[in-house]
Amino acid sequence: MPQAAPVPALAPLDGDTITARLKELAAFTEVPGELTRLTLTPAHKRAAAQVSYWMREAGLTQVHMDATGSIVGRYPADRANAKTLLIGSHIDTVRNAGIYDGNLGVLTAIAAVEALKTSGIRLPFAIEVAAFADEEGVRFLSTLTSSKAMAGLFDPRSLEDVDAQGISRIEALRSFGAPVDRVADCRRDPQDMLGYVEVHIEQGPVLEAAGAPLGIVTGIAGASRGHVRVRGEAGHSGTLPMAMRHDALAAAAEMILAVEARGRANGDDLVATVGTLVIAGSAVNVVPGEVQFSLDVRTLNDDLRHAALADIRATVAEIAARRGVRASVDIGHEVPAAPCHGPLKERMAEVVESLGLPALRLPSGAGHDAMVFRGIMPMAMLFVRSQNGSHNPREYAAPADIGLAAEALYAFLLKTAQEV
Repeated sequence: MPQAAPVPALAPLDGDTITARLKELAAFTEVPGELTRLTLTPAHKRAAAQVSYWMREAGLTQVHMDATGSIVGRYPADRANAKTLLIGSHIDTVRNAGIYDGNLGVLTAIAAVEALKTSGIRLPFAIEVAAFADEEGVRFLSTLTSSKAMAGLFDPRSLEDVDAQGISRIEALRSFGAPVDRVADCRRDPQDMLGYVEVHIEQGPVLEAAGAPLGIVTGIAGASRGHVRVRGEAGHSGTLPMAMRHDALAAAAEMILAVEARGRANGDDLVATVGTLVIAGSAVNVVPGEVQFSLDVRTLNDDLRHAALADIRATVAEIAARRGVRASVDIGHEVPAAPCHGPLKERMAEVVESLGLPALRLPSGAGHDAMVFRGIMPMAMLFVRSQNGSHNPREYAAPADIGLAAEALYAFLLKTAQEV
């Protein structure tokens, strides 16, 4: 087992300290009694101000708001012309969120830097901590705009996205105080970067089931998302004989079960989900004539995902022909898988083992800011055990687990200094 990196008994790395800050940050919400902090809202701006304060208190310098609304601070290296390691996550939330998703990664990053400052340690590389402004994609149609800007992938068309109140992203950014005309300044030159590392709650049950507080992310699953439309023939439920029906809902039900079966066919390597179902003109006494349902297929293996989609298309066509209905499959969202960088991933595994913990490896089925750096700079993620998943107020990470994550990130920084 690798030799343990020195981890000081410092308050910044204590899970109770970080949990207290998570609860304090959760007070910045648009809806009293729940955590709802959509991107570029007044609640988000108050949270950004608090994060800025904690960054400065931790020893980060050049703390500023970038053109996308992210808060970024820098912990300088011990030498000139050093490379930079980017760490962090996001502080926007979904509606009625839990307090850990995204926020934990930001506060753990700040805690690790504060531990360095308290110990008087400078590293042979600089550290940038980013509190990204736009990861959840709830307020505007486009998402991940903050991390995409750092990766050099920002799409200017996203500035014209409008929210439910008709406010455009560019208007929201200006009201937020972001220097929106300087998006190009957000881009990090990959030649200057060591990579990106993100701590995040797992959002699933794997670590909890395994009894492991931390997990090494192997990669972020690629996703294909769209919908299936089934058109039959509507009719009166009392007068249309069963043998003469072209029931779109019955056909869709068989198709949905086929999607589930295809998802199960590869064990844990692939998931296939139908999450929404819309029945046009539905009524208790009408044979459904048109139905639309969603389709979401995810896996770390892009070839497997494409093969599964081809199988689903073929099965949908077979069911439609047999039942005398028409069906179309429309995939509007395609994101390739983002494998974590081998050396960074193994380094994280070594520091987790140095804490006397198992280095359990698992994929992420959910998207994260880390995924946008695919092919641009090395990236790695550390998962923290979470009860009740994520994106709900019942999500929970124990302070002891949070403290272990902070210690692991701190040890990862020290080990990276040895290897750089």
